[in-house]
Amino acid sequence: MQKILLIGAGTMGMEHASSYNSMENVQLAGIVDIRKERAAQLTGQHDAKIFPTMEEALENLEQVDVIDICVPTFLHKEYVMKAADYGIDVICEKPLAYSLEDAKEMINYCDQKNVRLFVGHVVRFFPQYSKARELVLSGTIGDIGVVRTRRGGNFPAGWSDWYADNTKSGGIILDLIIHDFDFLRWTFGEVERVFAKGLTDRNIEHLDYALVTLVFKSGVIAHVEGTWAHQTFSSQFEFAGKSGIIEYDSLKEEPVLLSIRQPQEEEAGVPVPQSPLKKSPYQTELEHFLQCLRKDERPIVTAEDAYKAMEISAAAIHSLKTGLPVTLGSKGGEL
Repeated sequence: MQKILLIGAGTMGMEHASSYNSMENVQLAGIVDIRKERAAQLTGQHDAKIFPTMEEALENLEQVDVIDICVPTFLHKEYVMKAADYGIDVICEKPLAYSLEDAKEMINYCDQKNVRLFVGHVVRFFPQYSKARELVLSGTIGDIGVVRTRRGGNFPAGWSDWYADNTKSGGIILDLIIHDFDFLRWTFGEVERVFAKGLTDRNIEHLDYALVTLVFKSGVIAHVEGTWAHQTFSSQFEFAGKSGIIEYDSLKEEPVLLSIRQPQEEEAGVPVPQSPLKKSPYQTELEHFLQCLRKDERPIVTAEDAYKAMEISAAAIHSLKTGLPVTLGSKGGEL
């Protein structure tokens, strides 16, 4: 039985708690949050204990195998380092940290303490995205030229409105479209150059938007759009290859559509529907991390992958501030 201590009872904490409560041979042993009533909502029919601090939880719980950190971004480092001091393996929600310096320190510290660090870049576990990547890598639509991704909805509500403070959240680039940066790097390899435009530095209350262009070393060009200016959350992507297009729109009934270019007298498209899974991608992700611990396996997404996604975000933020493109590996890409 793997026993989990969950830090944070916000939106992501609720998602993680629900996932753990649905797993076999996994127990949500404790929840840490100063909001006791909020934390109580996460226990469901289970007997997870509620604590105001991580230290108190670890003093009172007989066994904790994993500490799962679902607090705001600017608190990630504090809790990851504390968990490492206790020698307990860590699952941390993305982004790994607010700054590249903190992220690197966290990774190195966990290595020194022989603690495994997993980072929740959950888009890799969404079936629509993994299916599209499979089609791309198998050459189904030939060489890829241009990619477009989009995700977003309304401005997120958070504890003490922390999303609105860019010195804590990093804005839409670090918090939201880092999902797409990670997925695209996973699919196309390393990014060479980044250029960004957006609203983040204009400090418009509860509104943010960014459009980031990525040029990959492979030659692929990706346009990544993020918005906190719409009412309904959605995500889309389009991969344009030499012989076809792969499209996805979460608002459509048939979310994944593969269209192969055919002679005019033949059928124009072949739909590739993706059946919904019985369990959420978050549960799939967390089960994968726990299996990696049980079997000492390498995860689909590593802490180093999370750092690389942050590098792209840092370059995009720097580009947005300066109005200039940023080459990865140059001095410009620091948060």
